[in-house]
Amino acid sequence: MMHRRTILIGAGALPLVGCKPAVSQQVPIPRLDFTELEQRFKGRLGLAYWAGNTTNGWRFDERFVYCSTFKMYLAAALFVRAQQGLEDLERQVPITQSDMISHAPITGKAVGGSLSIRALMKGTVEESDNPAANILLREMGGLEAMRQFYRDIGDTTTTVDRFEPEMNRLDGDKDTIQPLQSMSNIKRLFISDDTPLNAASKAELLKWMRDTPTGKDRIKAGLPDGWTVAHKTGTGGYGPTNDIGVITTATGHPMVIAIYFHGSPESTPEGREQAIAEATRAVVIASGPV
Repeated sequence: MMHRRTILIGAGALPLVGCKPAVSQQVPIPRLDFTELEQRFKGRLGLAYWAGNTTNGWRFDERFVYCSTFKMYLAAALFVRAQQGLEDLERQVPITQSDMISHAPITGKAVGGSLSIRALMKGTVEESDNPAANILLREMGGLEAMRQFYRDIGDTTTTVDRFEPEMNRLDGDKDTIQPLQSMSNIKRLFISDDTPLNAASKAELLKWMRDTPTGKDRIKAGLPDGWTVAHKTGTGGYGPTNDIGVITTATGHPMVIAIYFHGSPESTPEGREQAIAEATRAVVIASGPV
């Protein structure tokens, strides 16, 4: 695995992770270099983005613990199951005390009652509710079903090994993703014509991602006025700080971005978020007019 690797890919050339990138024959774009940022904020940054005819990145094929960013993919998987007639999103699921783990802003209030699959999906995307994620994983058939969802959208590299909160612990390649693969997944789901999401599912999921109150100091903080992002954050208390999603420019054009920052023990929570914001600003500059 190469460190500080950058990519420069031309129009229509979005390789699978691990393949040699094609070199653009168009006007070169700035090669991203985040060496100084990593040193300043004391961590390792992985990033990939797509804008128009350009894909670019840094440490794009290295692995990062994805933490709660997976919850966006989890909700997408449930939407696809519903479209296939395998799930009723209005089906009520009992919420019990045994389901409870840390960070339960939605499910914690529902103990002893029930929530619909749709409400659990909304809670896990907007509020990053951990019990909701575990319940949804269980109800869709477990970790293997989540693993199969990634494979079905062409992702053969993302690993799915544990439930919340264990999935946040660093343990080799368990529960990890590569930034370029994550960006490619997001592009497949929300931009590409061959998305498995129908128009209604895509619109509802993007709304939840826009409405989330999380991550105001991450991608959001790095965007110019008039730009917006529909995104999902992920955080591990010992250093992982992530943000992924779809940016809309002031002129209405879409961009896709996936940023994973793994801070060292010397890093700070504020610094880790600032690293993502500054990386986003660099992407905005590198992408040029969009």
